[in-house]
Amino acid sequence: MSTLRRTSGALATLILAACLTAAPAAANTDPDITITFVRHGESQGNASGRADTSVPGPSLTPLGEQQAKEAAVALMRSPHDGVYASTMIRTQQTAQPFADDLREQIVVLPGLREIEAGDFEGQPEQDAGNGFYQTLTQWMQGDRDARIPGSIDGNEFEARFTDAVNEIYHSGHQRPVVFAHGGSIAVWTMMNVVDPPLELAETQPLPNTGQVVVRGNPTDGWTLLDWNGTKIE
Repeated sequence: MSTLRRTSGALATLILAACLTAAPAAANTDPDITITFVRHGESQGNASGRADTSVPGPSLTPLGEQQAKEAAVALMRSPHDGVYASTMIRTQQTAQPFADDLREQIVVLPGLREIEAGDFEGQPEQDAGNGFYQTLTQWMQGDRDARIPGSIDGNEFEARFTDAVNEIYHSGHQRPVVFAHGGSIAVWTMMNVVDPPLELAETQPLPNTGQVVVRGNPTDGWTLLDWNGTKIE
């Protein structure tokens, strides 16, 4: 009988040890990466003052081309390892000088495109406040079912941009640079980072080649580190 007890005790000890050893493997081990989002340089659409969210859309102005070169110089001061852009010409043109300096190919992802203006396409941007920008604010405040007239709702935007971010994450790049758009960068950031400082999106809209830096992973979420020079603690 004593032999049976000793055997049962030994088996229990082995089982417990195996469970304790296996437990850490169940914990999340997804590494964090740092993504730098960059808004494109000044486009012909920006210069016109009218909403142009079409694909492939307008190209950069001469000023925008100079801004792209200056952005490349600034970005090269820090380590980066990947270059991404939307399907829109202005982001790819902005990304090109940096991609040349980094000696990387630009990876084009459709999900990074600008948010479609819908019924406000081609109209003066100052007239889009009530229907377009108001809807974006609703998305950032949690109402993702709100729909831009003639365009998409927040759930549709969130799904496609997040798919692109997830693809970037799974590429293996640790410090990629993503060239996108003022609206798409700002809205996705505020919809996804922990404790989003919504007032920044309202009071400090991203200028051409403005940058937003986030760190995290798709499982644990994202933290905002920098909003165009404003450090977030």
